[in-house]
Amino acid sequence: MPTLSIIIPCRNEAESLRTLLPEIKQHQPDAEVILVNDGSDDDSGLVAEQAGVTVINRPYSMGNGAAIKTGARHASGDILLFMDADGQHQPKDIQRLLTEMEQGGYDMVVGARDAKSQASIGRWAANGFYNKLSSWMVGHRIADLTSGFRAVVATKFKEFIYLLPNKFSYPSTITMAFFRAGYAVSYVPIFAPPRIGKSHIHPLKDGLRFLLIIFKIGTLYSPLKLFIPLSMSFFSLGIVYYSYTFLTQGRFTNMGALLFISAILIFLIGLVSEQITQVLYSHKESE
Repeated sequence: MPTLSIIIPCRNEAESLRTLLPEIKQHQPDAEVILVNDGSDDDSGLVAEQAGVTVINRPYSMGNGAAIKTGARHASGDILLFMDADGQHQPKDIQRLLTEMEQGGYDMVVGARDAKSQASIGRWAANGFYNKLSSWMVGHRIADLTSGFRAVVATKFKEFIYLLPNKFSYPSTITMAFFRAGYAVSYVPIFAPPRIGKSHIHPLKDGLRFLLIIFKIGTLYSPLKLFIPLSMSFFSLGIVYYSYTFLTQGRFTNMGALLFISAILIFLIGLVSEQITQVLYSHKESE
């Protein structure tokens, strides 16, 4: 039977850990449990040690993605299961993900949160937009792009560990990488209760960061699928503007030239990005 390693990135979650860790031990007594204490200021590390799990203490906070990578490097299991320390991911759902992976032969199974699990309407709308964009990029339905509750085959996850960001958002990056590599991904619906304690997400700062993730998703999976529509949009706008200025002023303006040049530059950037992406993945496949 494949062995299981449960990896929990944590920063100031002592309150939720007091109930979460015993529940994990109850539902998965044979699993290796690794808690990566990402520079917590509270008793998170002490609570985890008292619960009998492996604790990796970081001297300062390096980010959620960095904690995930640290835990994956230390894990010995054939299957890696990642879950948050804030109480939103329920230990009773772990077996559902593992069963789906075993029965379906999937390389990664993700716990997909329903609408009732979203912290706010804004978060629900943002996640819905990410899901639709990523589904369009890969040509498959992605039920929850940013869910941190997922089980993966360890060897395949570690192929892409160098791609993962140190901050947010490792889930979106690994999801797109798996689809790009042709690995099988499945989703299991889950309910995520409200988190215990204070959220570490800042709406403005992290909102801008997640906006950058949209462009990262495109350049990571299929750059031309993102850049060609942008290029065509600028080119079409240039045609419309040139037609207007030609009919009203009888000349070709600098703005029209700028729009056409922007369309060409965006297309060329997309073409270069596509070649870099091809080299990146072909290099990994040849290793």
